[in-house]
Amino acid sequence: MLYFRTIKLGTKSLLLHPMRSLLTVLGIFIGVASVIWLLAIGEGISKEAQRQIEDLGAENIIVRSIKPPDESGGNFRQINAFGVTRNECKLIGNTIQTVKRVLPIRELTQKFAYTGNPNVKPIDGRLVGCTSDYAEVTRLEIERGHFLTTREVELNRPVCVIAARLADKLFPSEDPLNKQIYLPEKKEYFKIVGVLKHRNATAAIGGSLAAQDFSLDIYIPVTTMRVRMTDQETKRAGGSFSSQLFELSQITVQVSNSEDVPKTAELVEATLRQNDPDRQDISVVVPYELLEQAKTTRLMFMMFMGLIAAISLIVGGIGIMNIMLATVTERTREIGIRRALGGKQKDIILQFLVETITLSIVGGITGILMGLLCPIVVDISRWGLEYFAPQLYAGLPEVARVMRPTIVPISIPVAFFISVVVGVFFGLYPAVRAAQLDPIEALRHE
Repeated sequence: MLYFRTIKLGTKSLLLHPMRSLLTVLGIFIGVASVIWLLAIGEGISKEAQRQIEDLGAENIIVRSIKPPDESGGNFRQINAFGVTRNECKLIGNTIQTVKRVLPIRELTQKFAYTGNPNVKPIDGRLVGCTSDYAEVTRLEIERGHFLTTREVELNRPVCVIAARLADKLFPSEDPLNKQIYLPEKKEYFKIVGVLKHRNATAAIGGSLAAQDFSLDIYIPVTTMRVRMTDQETKRAGGSFSSQLFELSQITVQVSNSEDVPKTAELVEATLRQNDPDRQDISVVVPYELLEQAKTTRLMFMMFMGLIAAISLIVGGIGIMNIMLATVTERTREIGIRRALGGKQKDIILQFLVETITLSIVGGITGILMGLLCPIVVDISRWGLEYFAPQLYAGLPEVARVMRPTIVPISIPVAFFISVVVGVFFGLYPAVRAAQLDPIEALRHE
């Protein structure tokens, strides 16, 4: 009964100064909400990074061709050969037992046109030579038609699959299926047999892989690309010329078991560097290792974000201590009267602790409610930015446009528990100070 009256008295004291109590609650509210928000945003960013790495395939090893810097000067006549070759691709597939399959890929920057509609200008995009397994490995999804078949690859068919955005640009009012895509620079035609679903661009992953935009891609059989387009590209300027020779832009090595990826990656790299240990025209990327690094980075990132948010709670706690110390001075006479009427020190301490804990609980609950609204608020803010400031929205990093905050379940009880602990910790000193006031001196206080 005594404790109930003490709680009632403490709550009543807070209601006598609603504005002051509200401002005190605001500090805890912001602290708790920021803990949940920062952890949710950090989790969303981490999940998006891990998703992009997983899209590369945890069972894959990626070997990229790297063009060496040009050191020839202004006037030159030379041929630069670089990158992974078709023979190396076959060698890896035939000699390493843990390899399930090897996908050869060649990428070229090209202009794409549709001669059936002269009003549509040619569009710059990326021509990708690949096999029928490419869609499965890179998680491309077909919207209409079909992806390249094994038969089309074996027979060097002049067929292609087109990305959704490129299809919308070249065929704004027509169905692109069975239409002809024209490559003005190569003077080649390809029949469209499939249209892909939209695929978000991927952000760069550290220094390992550059960002990729799939929206302006056209996919043709890698065998057709070899037959119809030479491996050598020549550029002429005045009396000089430069020529680069490369067979494949990338090979993707798929391993039977993810546990064998690190060992297989070492064998692949050893195979490619057996004739030249210092070879600089290739880069071996292992998504499995990137995924493990991303998980470690996620934990560090979450701890860092949580620490920043915890500082907000501490600031809120300091606000509680400041207000309660002022309250002790303001209510000195009231404390003296309670002591004179038989109130004990523990009763005074309990009353002031009830007030600080009440402020912390109210701030914690409202902060949790605001924290749970994080995904909705971020979506609305992103929509508003896209609608009212499209240029600013377009300039945002890709991860900021596609990332969705994910509430970390443990953050809710942790944030609430910390808010109560902060209330008790920072409210204890003012409560003890109030209890230690001399009753006679307190009664004399004006």
